[in-house]
Amino acid sequence: MAENVADLETPFWAFSLAVYASDGVAEECLALQERLNLDVNLLLFAAYIGAVEGVRLDRQDVANAHAVVAEWHHEIVRSLRHARQALKAPSTDVDNPLRAANATLRLQAKRAELESEKIEQAMLWRWSRQALAGRPRGDDALVNNVRGVLTLYGDTDAPCPRLLDAAVRYAK
Repeated sequence: MAENVADLETPFWAFSLAVYASDGVAEECLALQERLNLDVNLLLFAAYIGAVEGVRLDRQDVANAHAVVAEWHHEIVRSLRHARQALKAPSTDVDNPLRAANATLRLQAKRAELESEKIEQAMLWRWSRQALAGRPRGDDALVNNVRGVLTLYGDTDAPCPRLLDAAVRYAK
């Protein structure tokens, strides 16, 4: 059965777009991505599940969610990100006679990277519909879940105040 593009338009994707666009969230997430080699989609997923659905993830849930997307993230998302980043210099070099062509290719790589992240989020969404179905709601789910992802990447003390604040505002 062919995937429908609408299958990628999940409530989690809407949350991610809104929260990531909130003041300072992108910078906060990208700093963690750079420092910890963290998958920002997994961090946003944990925030969504906690803030919107009130589901508390345990250590195994976080590990399982990570396992669902790890290969895709490593092979596809990161490869496209690397290609986009590598194209920055030749697409902005005024002495490069192929600058415009490089800029066009960089834009295509950026679009493909975003689409690959949307697919990754759909993978997490589908997993959550099965693995987390019927879980009780809890008050401390958001902070717990974000901390669980940070712990997976080896840092329990990384501050994420802007992400947490934006997630709470979105959920209200």
